[in-house]
Amino acid sequence: MMAGEEELRELVVGSGWLTRALSVVHDSGLPDAWIGAGALRDLVWGERYADGFDPATVRDVDVVFFDPTRLTRDDDDRATARLAAAWPQPPWQARNQAAVHTWYAAKFGGDPIAPYRSVAEAIATWPEYATAVAVRLDPADRLEVCAPHGLTDLLGGVWRHNPARVDVALSRQRLARHRPAQRWPGVTVIEPG
Repeated sequence: MMAGEEELRELVVGSGWLTRALSVVHDSGLPDAWIGAGALRDLVWGERYADGFDPATVRDVDVVFFDPTRLTRDDDDRATARLAAAWPQPPWQARNQAAVHTWYAAKFGGDPIAPYRSVAEAIATWPEYATAVAVRLDPADRLEVCAPHGLTDLLGGVWRHNPARVDVALSRQRLARHRPAQRWPGVTVIEPG
């Protein structure tokens, strides 16, 4: 077990909303499916660095899965619709990490990227170290954590650019859009650059 994993588990299990979302994802049949990024950060930082977690403020519930046999954006849309059919409330956004290389450069610019070989490899490239974390229920309904860079920034309230895939300009745009210091007083922002 990595440092901080038990703390993260307690926060996740303590949230009925996230626990329900994890159950929906678990029951969806999507292969190797996880919830990560912003929803998880919002929970942890809302509880630790603000006035609590409010699911109504979650912009999207990032569900990542891995299916090398279905590589179209239509497949992502169908996966998102499957989740919404099971529970319409959350703003679901399902993305097949096996297909990211087919659209990433067109959406974000730059050179084409190599196909990811796993969900963990994809998560390791997410924009900030604090959001490069995902959780899921395993087949026995136990909470599993994927945090390729560890949990220090997520649990410690540190917004820090992960240079693996996102450049400094895009990182600054994300910082301006998310305004972490205003949303979560007590979070430390390390300026990209």
